[in-house]
Amino acid sequence: MKKFNFRKVLDGLTASSPGGSSGGGSGAGGGSVHPAGTAGAAGTPRDEIQETLTSDYFQICKTVRHGFPYLPTALAFDPVQKILAIGTRTGAIRILGRPGVDCYCQHESGAAVLQLQFLINEGALVSACADDALHLWNLRQKRPAILHSLKFNRERITYCHLPFQSKWLYVGTERGNTHIVNIESFILSGYVIMWNKAIELSTKTHPGPVVHLSDSPRDEGKLLIGYENGTIVFWDLRSKRADLRAYYDEAIHSVAWHHEGKQFMCSHSDGSLTLWNLKSPNRPFQTTIPHGKMQRDGKKPESCKPILKVEYKTCKNSEPFVIFSGGLSYDKACRRPSLTIMHGKAITVLEMDHPIVDFLTLCETPYPNEFQEPYAVVVLLEKDLIVVDLTQSNFPIFENPYPIDIHESPVTCTEYFADCPPDLIPVLYSVGAKHKKQGYSNKEWPISGGAWNLGAQTYPEIIITGHADGSVKFWDASAITLQMLYKFKTSKVFEKQKQGEGKATAEIVEEDPFAVQMMYWCPESRIFCVAGVSAYVVVYRFSKHEVNTEIASLEVRLQYEVEDIITPEPEIIPPFPDASSQLPSLKSLSGSTNTVACEGTMKDSIPCLSVKTRPVRMPPGYQADLVIQLVWVDGEPPQQITSLAINSAYGLVAFGNCNGLAVVDFMQKTVLLSMGTLDLYGSSDPYQRQPRSPRKSKQFAADNFCMRGLSNFYPDLTKRIRTSYQSLTELSDSPVSLELERCKSPTSVKGSRKLSLPTDLKTDLENRENSFSRSRSSSVSSIDRDSKEAITALYFMESFARKNDSAVSPCLWVGTGLGMVLILSLNLPAGDDLRQSEPVMVSPSGTVLTLKGAVLTFACLDCTGTLTHPPYEVWRDLHSADDGEKTRKRKLVMHSPSSSQDMGDHQFAVICSEKQAKVFSLPSQTCLYVHNITETSFLLRADVVTLCNSVCLACFCANGHIMTLSLPSLRPLLDINYLPVTDMRIARTFCFTNEGQALYLSSPTEIQRLTYSQEMCDNLQDMLGDLFTPVETPEAQNRGFLKGLFGGSGQAFDREELFGEATAGKASRSLAQHIPGSGGIEGVRGAAGGVIGDLTRARIALDERGQKLGELDERTASMMASAEAFSKHAHEVMLKYKDKKWYQF
Repeated sequence: MKKFNFRKVLDGLTASSPGGSSGGGSGAGGGSVHPAGTAGAAGTPRDEIQETLTSDYFQICKTVRHGFPYLPTALAFDPVQKILAIGTRTGAIRILGRPGVDCYCQHESGAAVLQLQFLINEGALVSACADDALHLWNLRQKRPAILHSLKFNRERITYCHLPFQSKWLYVGTERGNTHIVNIESFILSGYVIMWNKAIELSTKTHPGPVVHLSDSPRDEGKLLIGYENGTIVFWDLRSKRADLRAYYDEAIHSVAWHHEGKQFMCSHSDGSLTLWNLKSPNRPFQTTIPHGKMQRDGKKPESCKPILKVEYKTCKNSEPFVIFSGGLSYDKACRRPSLTIMHGKAITVLEMDHPIVDFLTLCETPYPNEFQEPYAVVVLLEKDLIVVDLTQSNFPIFENPYPIDIHESPVTCTEYFADCPPDLIPVLYSVGAKHKKQGYSNKEWPISGGAWNLGAQTYPEIIITGHADGSVKFWDASAITLQMLYKFKTSKVFEKQKQGEGKATAEIVEEDPFAVQMMYWCPESRIFCVAGVSAYVVVYRFSKHEVNTEIASLEVRLQYEVEDIITPEPEIIPPFPDASSQLPSLKSLSGSTNTVACEGTMKDSIPCLSVKTRPVRMPPGYQADLVIQLVWVDGEPPQQITSLAINSAYGLVAFGNCNGLAVVDFMQKTVLLSMGTLDLYGSSDPYQRQPRSPRKSKQFAADNFCMRGLSNFYPDLTKRIRTSYQSLTELSDSPVSLELERCKSPTSVKGSRKLSLPTDLKTDLENRENSFSRSRSSSVSSIDRDSKEAITALYFMESFARKNDSAVSPCLWVGTGLGMVLILSLNLPAGDDLRQSEPVMVSPSGTVLTLKGAVLTFACLDCTGTLTHPPYEVWRDLHSADDGEKTRKRKLVMHSPSSSQDMGDHQFAVICSEKQAKVFSLPSQTCLYVHNITETSFLLRADVVTLCNSVCLACFCANGHIMTLSLPSLRPLLDINYLPVTDMRIARTFCFTNEGQALYLSSPTEIQRLTYSQEMCDNLQDMLGDLFTPVETPEAQNRGFLKGLFGGSGQAFDREELFGEATAGKASRSLAQHIPGSGGIEGVRGAAGGVIGDLTRARIALDERGQKLGELDERTASMMASAEAFSKHAHEVMLKYKDKKWYQF
C-alpha cells in the first residue's frame, strides 16, 4: 500500500491533513498527489472538509447483461421449469425466464457453444462446446457455476442427447462413434457404440459424423442413430446390436419421432422429408419435398435448399404439426429465411428478418411417449428471438418482454442516469406506450420460469441509447432490469435524402447521416439535446400534447484561422468581432469527411442536411424546439461536434468542435457566439498569438475526433487518421483490438467516417507527450501542427469567473484538447419578461487554467465539499391546453447550498483531463490538489458522481483501469485493472453514474452493467433472479394395464446396470479427461480462505444434502405408491380367476 500525505493550501492559509492510502496500487501509470500552486489572497481560517469515503466503500463486479446474445449458436428449453438457454459463438450462455430473470454465464475457454441440454426440472444444464468439452452447470444458484467438465481428446463432439429423467448422456462424434457419459459423476462409461459395429459389414464407406441421437419413445432400450451420409441405425442397447438399418441417398440433417415410437421423420439436404416405419425400413413409406415444384412429366419434384431441422409433434384432437426450417426452392434466391408449419393439409410459411439459427417446439408434456400438444415455437434468429403461437390459426407472435432490440439500429452512444426524478419513468412510459405495435398473441409469454423480486434498491434509473439511424431510446433500468420506455427519431426533423440526386457530380458516401454522436439530458427540466454526425445539434422539449408546428433552425459558421505573422502584442477583441476582413489561412493536408464530394461548384454556407420547412406533426413526447447546423465553408465540410452542453435556466446551448465554440440562445433562437478557439483567449493567451474571428475564407480543415479523450493523439495533423462511425455501426464485425483498429488506412474508404485510432500505440503515446510539451509554442510551424485546439468539454455553472469576483454569476466553463480551461461570463437579463427580448451577452472573462492532456469533465463543490448542481428550470408543458400552464412564469432552481452559511465566499472547481485531475479554489484560482492519474495511458471517461451521500471522481483508463478519487483532496480510493479495451465500442460507450453504477456496450447487441460500490456488490445476490424454483414434475399418463403389458414399454430398462462400471467397465483414460469445476461455491472467491468462505461452503453442502434427501423421499414415496398399485392389481386378478378351472382360462 502506498501512503500519501496531503497538505492543503487554501487562499494563503496552510493546514495539514493526515495521509490516506490508495485503494489498489498505481497500476494506471504511477499516480501521484501533491498540493500545488501558491496563495492567491489571504483568507479567513476555515475547517478541514471531512471526507467520508474510504477504499472500503469500493468494489468492482459485473451486475447484469442486457440485450440480445451476440452471435447465437444453440438453444434449449426446460418444459417444466419454463426457462430458455441460448449459447453463443463467444462461449457465453444466456438463461432467460420471466421478465427480470436474465442470467449471463461464460465458458472460460471462450469456445463456441455447439449444443445445450437441460436436465429437465433438475436445475442443471449441459453445454457442449467447439473445443470438444462437455460442461455441467448448476442452475440452483443465482450465478450458475460449472460442477464438472469432460474434455474429449481424440474425438470431436457433434451431437448430444439426454433422455428425460435419465442420468446417462449419449454423445455422438465426428468419427461416427457414440459414447455414454454419467451426468452425476461426469465419467465416461465403458459402453461405446462403434461406427463399424453399427453399420453393415458389407458397407465400404464411412457413414460420416453422428448428426442425431434419440431413444425410442416406445422403448428406452433402443437408440436411433442418424449418420450424415443418410444411414439410420436402430440400435438395441441390451443386445448390443443393430435391430434395423435404413439408407437414403441424401444427407440427413435431423430426425424426429412420432410419439408412439413406430414412425420417425428425417429432413434431408435436397429439401425433402422422409417418413419411415420401423416395420418396413427398406424404404421410406412417404417422401415429400414441401416447397418443390412438381415436374410436368410426373417425375420427382425438383430439389430445394436443405431442411436443416424438422420437428414432428402430435395432437390428440387434430392433425400432427410438422415444423421445419429451410427447404425453399432455389429459384427464389432473394426470399428471406423462413419457418414452415404444416398442419394437416395447410402449409404456412413464416418469413423471418434474419437467418434462423435454431428453433424449438414447446409442448404441454415433457414425456416423449405421450401426445405432445404443441402450443408455441421458439425461433432463434441471428439477431432476434421470436415466439410463435401455434394455438391460433394465423400463428401470431408473442410480444417479447425482453430488451433484445437494443441493436435494432447500431448503438453509437450511451448515457446513464441513476437516482433521477421519480416521475420521469411513468411519464416516459405513458408517451411510449401509445406507439406500441398491435397484432400480438393475447396469450401470456410462455417462457415464464424463475423468480424475481425488486430487492432493496429502489431509486429510479434511466439509460439512454443513441443509434446510427438517428433514433434515441429511453430505458427503465431500475433494480438491474431493463425495459423500453420511449423512442423517438431525430431524423424526422430533416428532409429525406434522395439517393439518385446529383449522381453525375456527387458521390454519396455517408451511410448514416443521422447517427447520434452525443446526447445531453437535463432530467429536471426534461430538456434533451442531441448532436449528430452531420454536424448538427437539435434541442428538444418534452410535452404531453400533440402539436403541429414549424421547426425553427439556425445555421452557424465555425472556422479556424491563424494569422501568418504572430505579433508580440496581444489584441483584445470583442465577443462579436468584425467578420468583414479577409486574412490568409493555413489549410491542413488531411482529408475531410465530406458527406458529398462535389466537383466544379464550391459549397459555401450550406448545411449537410435540409431541415423540413413545412409544419410538422409532433406526437406527445420529445418535440424539436430548435435545429442548429454547422455550414460548409469554401468547399470544406463542417467538422464533427466534440462537446455539447445545455442549461435550461439560462436558456443556452453550447457546442464545440476542432475549429471553435458556438453558444446559442434557444429561447430567442439566436446565435450569441461563434468563435475560433484561439479567439476565446483574447488577451489571456499565454503565448500572445494573434486571434481572429470566423471569416468567410478557407477553412482550416482538420480531422474529426473519434471520441472525447482521443482528441490530441497526433501532434501532426497531416498524419492524423480520419474518424467515423463505421466500426460502430457494422454489427457483423467481431471485436477488434485497439492495435488492429489503429492500423486502418485513412484512404481505405473514400470520404467515409471511419472510427479508428491512430496507428501504433506506443509511438502515438510518445508523440502525444511531445505534442503536449510543444503545444503552446508560439512559432508559425507549431501553430500549423498543434494549434487545432478542439473544444472537448463544456459546463454551465454558477461560479466565480474572475479572481476578484465577490459573488457567483452564470458562467460557461470551456475545456480544450490542449488542456486549457477558459471561463466565459454570461450576462443574462434580470427579469423573466426581459429574458425573451433582451440579448444575452457572452464574453471571455480572461481566466485561463491549465492541465495536462485534453479536458474531459468539470464539477463544482461548495465550501462544505458538497456537489453543487447547475441551475435548472422546473419543467412546464408549453403546449398544455391549460392557459395557466402556458403563461405561468419560469420557475428556476439555482441550487443554493444545503448549509445555512453563505456560498458566496468560495467554492471548489474539479477539473479532470486525460492525464490528471486538479481541484482549484475559487475565486482565488489557487490549485489546491493535483493528481497525476496516468503517465503511460490516457483516460477515456471521467465523471464526478455521488455515492453514499458523498462525492468522488470516477475514471476509466484506456489501459483497462477503473479508478476512483476522493473529493476535494483527490486521494486514490480504488484502482483495479478490470476491463481491457478490446475494441472501440467499449471506449465509445463506457459511462459512470451515481450510486456506484456504470455501463458499456460489451458487444454490438448487449449492454453490460457493473458496479464499483461495495454495498451493491454485497446486496447483488438479493437483487438477482432465481433460475430454479421447486416445481412438481407432471405425472405420466396412465397407459392402461394391457398397453403396459404388451406395448413394449421400456420401463424395465436399467441403464445403470448396462452402462455402469460393473458391467461396461471403464473407458479409456486417453479418450476424455475429467475436470472438476468450481461447483456450487457461489460468490466466495474473495473469502475463499476465510470464515465466510467456510460458512458458505457448509451452507451449500447442507442445501445439496437437503435436496438429495428430498429426492430420496420422493423416490421412496413413488416406489411405495407403485408397490401398492401392483398389490391391488394382483389381488384383483387373483379374485377374478380364483374359482375358475384351468380349462376355463
